[in-house]
Amino acid sequence: MKILVCIKQVPDMESRFRPDSSGVWFSETDLAFRMNEYDEYAVEQAVRLKEQLGGEPELTVLSIGPDRVVEAMKKALAMGCDRGVHVQDAAAQLKDPFQIASIIAAYAKERQFDLIFTGLQSQDRGSAQVGVAAAEILNFASASTIIKFEYADGVATVRRELEGGVKGIVQLRTPALVTCQLGLNVPRYPTLPNIMKAKKKEILAIPVADLLHDEPRAVTASFYAPAKKGTGIVLEGDVAEQAERLIGILKEKTAVLR
Repeated sequence: MKILVCIKQVPDMESRFRPDSSGVWFSETDLAFRMNEYDEYAVEQAVRLKEQLGGEPELTVLSIGPDRVVEAMKKALAMGCDRGVHVQDAAAQLKDPFQIASIIAAYAKERQFDLIFTGLQSQDRGSAQVGVAAAEILNFASASTIIKFEYADGVATVRRELEGGVKGIVQLRTPALVTCQLGLNVPRYPTLPNIMKAKKKEILAIPVADLLHDEPRAVTASFYAPAKKGTGIVLEGDVAEQAERLIGILKEKTAVLR
């Protein structure tokens, strides 16, 4: 059995984001990067499946981007993946979701993966399109937004999170692809011995030009910070004083009490 898990390296969400000089993405100056949170659930579930099957499956982690994404891949290797594939692309942020899905599908097509795990969406772009688009290109069965995963005899049984708190149960015969939602599992922390072992695991580098042969279907026109809004007013003191001040503010700044 062969398993592929796809991850993305994204900026830490506590970072201060600013548009770059091109105006179509953010500046990477002073940003810290980490593995996309949704992808951590995908890696954990893939490793759990490998453990469930006695370590027999070959588990590959794939990431697309510049040289820095190797650090995120090393974490996945330390969590239990066997080998890495780095699709080298210094301009990955300019690729639309269809192109990213096409890259994944091009790599997976000739290697006969039985299962592919991806995160539900990336925290920076948030399109939630890459996984399901890759499945469509590969003609794989797929299920998105999974919060429970079971596997037996070539069939994956998953629970999906739907709108309004409704849950759905789907059975997928392999080959299949699933996108992983928060709450699917609790990702493990890599232990020091496994971090050391990960340094010896293979990471194959492939130029993006070898896999991407599709033009973008959507192009980012602009990227900008939201307009700054006025600061709020904090009222302090006893309730009577706060009520009197609030009434004064409403009379002065709004038409509510006029």
